[in-house]
Amino acid sequence: MRITMVGSGYVGLVSGACFADFGHNVVCVDKDAGKIDALLNGKMPIYEPGLAELVGRNVSAGRLSFSTDLPANVKGADAVFIAVGTPSRRGDGHADLSYVYAAAEEIAGSIDGFTVIVDKSTVPVGTGDEVERIVRDANPDADFAVISNPEFLREGAAIDDFKRPDRVVIGGNDPRALEVMRQIYRPLAIGRSPIIEMSRRGAELTKYAGNAFLATKITFINEIADLCEKVGADVQDVARGIGLDNRIGNKFLHAGPGYGGSCFPKDTLALLKTAQDNDAPQRIVEAVVAVNDNRKRAMGRKIVAAMGGDVRGKTVAILGLTFKPNTDDMRDSPAISVIQTLQDAGASVRAYDPEGIEQAKHVLDNVTYCDGPYEAIDGADALAIVTEWDAFRALDLKRIKALLKEPVIVDLRNIYNRADVEAAGFHYTGVGR
Repeated sequence: MRITMVGSGYVGLVSGACFADFGHNVVCVDKDAGKIDALLNGKMPIYEPGLAELVGRNVSAGRLSFSTDLPANVKGADAVFIAVGTPSRRGDGHADLSYVYAAAEEIAGSIDGFTVIVDKSTVPVGTGDEVERIVRDANPDADFAVISNPEFLREGAAIDDFKRPDRVVIGGNDPRALEVMRQIYRPLAIGRSPIIEMSRRGAELTKYAGNAFLATKITFINEIADLCEKVGADVQDVARGIGLDNRIGNKFLHAGPGYGGSCFPKDTLALLKTAQDNDAPQRIVEAVVAVNDNRKRAMGRKIVAAMGGDVRGKTVAILGLTFKPNTDDMRDSPAISVIQTLQDAGASVRAYDPEGIEQAKHVLDNVTYCDGPYEAIDGADALAIVTEWDAFRALDLKRIKALLKEPVIVDLRNIYNRADVEAAGFHYTGVGR
């Protein structure tokens, strides 16, 4: 199949490279000429494990290419995937669909023969209807159908998620379009990955509902962690105890500083706005959003408390800046609020992250960025672990104790055993323990 991917960011690039690896001919298109030039020279615009190798292999095989010319690559395509950004709109929290609609209008003028237009971007319910109207108005004679095919990719594990998905959701009712989508995903069907067909609006809502539910699990266990601290329980014991119930499951039950990233924050807000517009309040999701926002600042205050309640003139070493490991994504990372809370309290911050420093510089001021964990720790009054990178799981505690002014470790991801850390002479603070 001939596939054109509109947008060469996280979703578009990963999806395009994986489709090419399935044997399809894929062109990833982007208006950012600098990004396309970089891709043509083998430089990835994002950090994702295995992506550079996947892209390079398929470019060499002639199945994957890059371009800034959308009209030329719509002609003759079997499917055109819209994979552009839908950030939260400033002021009201609605998803900004301007990039989606602009792509639809540009696609419309170049349709040549039956073409499936696929919404891969995360979009509110009814967006596919509007995309169809835009294309129809711009080109009344076009032969096309609009399909919703939301992505379910975890940053840091996106390639595996694409190739071995829990499910593929396809929303639409045009028989020709559905058959094109079946052919595109046929390699997954052979491996018996569930491919679910439903209405277009059902597919759009599935994406938001899924992310809202996972955000709810995270927020639930974080509040249980607070209760554990009050009553003398260990949240890891509680999480395991409930997670072994197969009706609940153990994923997303790891207490920490709250969720962040490119999906959960904006998708929960967009779902709330859709619910408000349709007079169907989502009280649980409203609470989830509020609790999560408050939690990030609360984790900064937890560090202050662990340092005796006064951090003026003191230095905190922060390990981990990205919202999760194995990505360079800083969007809505808990580290941002944690660091700003510490700075507001008068502390200085030294920080290290294996991949996120360049992105962090765009959103955090007055932070000393270091080249390694021990450089960040050297001379600090306390250490706080904010992101659970593997590189932080086996640090040399003796070396840390020698470098810190005070033996204080705040582990916001519970990656260390309290007994081991205290035996090494530290004052240890975890989450829900």
